[in-house]
Amino acid sequence: MEVEGNNRPINKDQADDISYDLAAKYWSSIPATVDGMLGGFGYISNTDIQGSLKFLRELFKMRDPPGRRQALDCGAGIGRVSKNLLIQNFEKVDLVEQNPVFLEHAKNYIGPCHKVGEFYNFGLQDFIPETAKYDVIWSQWVLGHLTDEHFIQFFKRCMQVHLFILCLIINGLKPSGVIVVKENLSSEDVEIDPVDSSVTRPHALLRHLFQQAGLNCFKEVKQSSLPSGLYEVRMFALRPSSGTSPGEPRLKDETITSTS
Repeated sequence: MEVEGNNRPINKDQADDISYDLAAKYWSSIPATVDGMLGGFGYISNTDIQGSLKFLRELFKMRDPPGRRQALDCGAGIGRVSKNLLIQNFEKVDLVEQNPVFLEHAKNYIGPCHKVGEFYNFGLQDFIPETAKYDVIWSQWVLGHLTDEHFIQFFKRCMQVHLFILCLIINGLKPSGVIVVKENLSSEDVEIDPVDSSVTRPHALLRHLFQQAGLNCFKEVKQSSLPSGLYEVRMFALRPSSGTSPGEPRLKDETITSTS
């Protein structure tokens, strides 16, 4: 299948070659450290967290902001994002991670904390969030391990709308909730890493998959101050396409972008 990007078609079928077994085997060989979670680039952790914090604070300042009660850390690893970002901004944080060793280590890395909620040992391809539980679902540097189909289905499970006793219920996300995606972007084509069985998608394909999942991207910001030679990293704020974005009518593929 092809998607138009920068007036040229992008072949998106490479993501179908992802192997969850190979990825699990790779991560089982990685040390449960910040450096391990960041592929040897542990020194960028503080820069990453500061960029994420700025983005999150901007979401809290919207006219229709997400609440600050409950967050979900997707692909949580040892809990780096939970400890340094989400726990500082939410009353309760759940972690979902496919590697059980990382989850166990997260308990020690984060330490005793009443703000830590559930530890879910699932890959996102199998995870089903509780109904209307989360104000923010934070997904960072994990979607490259999902096939395109599982990418779409995961977010549909987060955002699927049901009618129940005349009340509107959204699976996973609360009605005012937001999904945040933070991912590497390739320059043009899908790039495959055969070592950890992951892909890096170009911007046009990522936006296409959001749309296929029924999501509207209302804010997009580039992570600044990363070392040269690394992938471009962007943060996306998403809500269901059928709703309205904070303070403005929701338009198809509406985006507020920033390079800082």
